[in-house]
Amino acid sequence: MEDKDLIEKIEKYLAGEMSSEEKIAFESQRNNSSEINQKVIAHKLFLDQLQSYAARRSFIQITKAAFSKLKEAGTWQNTNNISSNDISSKTKVIQLWNKYKKVTAIAASVGGVIALTTTILVMSLSPRLNGNQLLQLSKDIEVIKKNQQVQGHLINEVKSKVPENAKLISGGSGFLIDTKGYIITNTHVLKGNGAIVINSSGQELHANIIYSDINSDLALLKIDDEDFISPKNIPFIIRKKIADLGEEFFTLGYPRNDIDIVYGKEYLSAQTGYNGDSNSYQIQISANPGYSGAPLFNDKGEIIGIINTRQKQAEGVVFAVKSNKIFDLIESVNDNQVNKADKIKLPKYISSNASNRKSQISNLKNYIYSIRCYSRFSKISV
Repeated sequence: MEDKDLIEKIEKYLAGEMSSEEKIAFESQRNNSSEINQKVIAHKLFLDQLQSYAARRSFIQITKAAFSKLKEAGTWQNTNNISSNDISSKTKVIQLWNKYKKVTAIAASVGGVIALTTTILVMSLSPRLNGNQLLQLSKDIEVIKKNQQVQGHLINEVKSKVPENAKLISGGSGFLIDTKGYIITNTHVLKGNGAIVINSSGQELHANIIYSDINSDLALLKIDDEDFISPKNIPFIIRKKIADLGEEFFTLGYPRNDIDIVYGKEYLSAQTGYNGDSNSYQIQISANPGYSGAPLFNDKGEIIGIINTRQKQAEGVVFAVKSNKIFDLIESVNDNQVNKADKIKLPKYISSNASNRKSQISNLKNYIYSIRCYSRFSKISV
């Protein structure tokens, strides 16, 4: 499915404009493709932000006015398949957002996106406009930028879920194990008194620390945020059986503490961890602290371990907690759950139909999160 067609379908779906048959068919596609599901989530988030601050209407009205002036002056020609109707459609805005959000850092400012969009517009028109026409278009663009400045600041504030009176003090990786928003990470990652998690689309979400075990260095978070949209399923399973020596694995995590997920591939070098620890593996991989909490996947898509870089006594050696320890942690948590609906249900089936590693990664990355922990501080009044 072409990106443009998919975006139009998503917009129609979110607006409730699909027939019953269309809705059933689209939800079936969404259930079978984590990529489509993630695009629905990201698209809804973006539309909500635009609607909240009336940015989309302002952008469309002012941009259409600029094009109208050019058409009246006889300087606008519909070349390169661009028209005023195309530019005025929210689909075009969303396409530009999705294409250039990586360039705009965390892609939080709608004002920034509009500035980028209009810059691209000027670049495409420059060869066809004379000096006076280009100057007039530039003036119109400045109006757009000024009208969006306030909304841009507001959206930036909403986008960051870290409180103003807080400082980020630690970070790592984690992965979703239940569609209700439960995430596994390392205990040593969780410092301070608050946490947010960030998905592969750059969306920040509040999370609460539910349980931690110092001995296994495993901890459980739960996303507690109204912006979180629960996935239909988890496409991988957690393996109980001990992995074999020399077994190859790949991992996905956030070792650079930015919004880009990183892929690594290596093998199991020992079936015990530091000082003969039977709860861990020794693994052959280069790992920065941000990799802590990242899952190890075997070729089948089963999680066989969780990277743990806390052992400072063994310089240059990386360890991973064995995946069977996750079952012990979940059992402890579920034993204390009063409400049956709150009990954690680990995935039982591998639902990914990926035919190669590239598509496998594309599917799995949507369930891997960057963990950011912060500490609140008191403002000193003078």
